[in-house]
Amino acid sequence: MKTLVIGGTGLVGKGVCEKLKNTGNEVIVGTPSNGVNILTGEGLANALEGTDIVIDLSNSPSPEAQIALNFFKTAANNLVKAVKIAGIRHHLVLSIVGTDRAQHIGYLRAKKHQEDAVVESGIPYTIIRSTQFHEHVGTIIDVQADGKNVHVSTVDYQPIALEDVVDYVVRFSLEEPKNKIVEIAGPDRGLMTDFVEGYLREKGADIIVIANDNDKYMFEDIPRSLLVPSGEFFPGKIRFSDWVKIQ
Repeated sequence: MKTLVIGGTGLVGKGVCEKLKNTGNEVIVGTPSNGVNILTGEGLANALEGTDIVIDLSNSPSPEAQIALNFFKTAANNLVKAVKIAGIRHHLVLSIVGTDRAQHIGYLRAKKHQEDAVVESGIPYTIIRSTQFHEHVGTIIDVQADGKNVHVSTVDYQPIALEDVVDYVVRFSLEEPKNKIVEIAGPDRGLMTDFVEGYLREKGADIIVIANDNDKYMFEDIPRSLLVPSGEFFPGKIRFSDWVKIQ
């Protein structure tokens, strides 16, 4: 099986490429440095020749609304066009839980355009919407800390380990296209404050969590349950409390 992994050098992409290679699949890493540019279309036709599966793990260089929209609109349109011509068996996209529920956030509007371009294309596809990663808790602390305090909203939170995300991307890509959106999330659900406090406690960090009911994430106003699945989902195996012990 030959697979083109767009964004194969990124956080998720490295693990996906390694796992696919370890299971005997031929992998093409789709990055500009490897001659595959989804913004210009350069190298796409050659990379897709004889390819069975395309995994799109691409990301905008900035979360700023217009930059993200320009990136995902151009990239998705180029990819969909090339995939249709090549007759790819399965096109998989990694997206974000809550994308359709917070369209006031520019980055999520851009991701929704990426999703819609695939859904409306007629190509065989699977879209995986993932919750935030365990690994993002450290970013919450870095971004929202104010001296010895970190201000965190008591919104619902259900992070998933990066390793579980990689496993699901590989698993679903090798299965038959689902031609729908599926969601993945970690096995533990609680308040965002619970996860941040657990992380800091395990690390012995001298930082105090100041809880609030502002319903914000990275300073964005969000619905209280935006960051958790809206219905049925595929659960990860790695519990947050186990993950944080080995970080």
